[in-house]
Amino acid sequence: MSRIKGMNTKPELAVRRCAYKRGLRYRIHDMSLPGRPDLIFSGAKVAVFVDGDFWHGWHFSQWSGRLTPFWKEKIERNMKRDKKNFSKLRKDGWKVLRIWEHEVKADVEACVDKITRALKS
Repeated sequence: MSRIKGMNTKPELAVRRCAYKRGLRYRIHDMSLPGRPDLIFSGAKVAVFVDGDFWHGWHFSQWSGRLTPFWKEKIERNMKRDKKNFSKLRKDGWKVLRIWEHEVKADVEACVDKITRALKS
């Protein structure tokens, strides 16, 4: 557990590198925002979270039965906290994007396209 990083993960760094190459400028890990988004585009009020599949429960119902009670509760708490933070941000007028780890591994360019579309809308 001590080696699990909460910030600057490989998927997050990949998205940041690709976004920067495209000319997108952002801030990272703003402590004043709920959930401390990974990338913040304050002018357009877009907050981007790059979430790990395991830690944030992608398709959790399909594999939650194989976990011990400790891990099941931990991931459920993470999912509940994510939902609460997303709703707080939306209530404050932010557009919230969630990019999953498996999406970054499959096609980081498509992930940055999603961010670009959100910035234009």
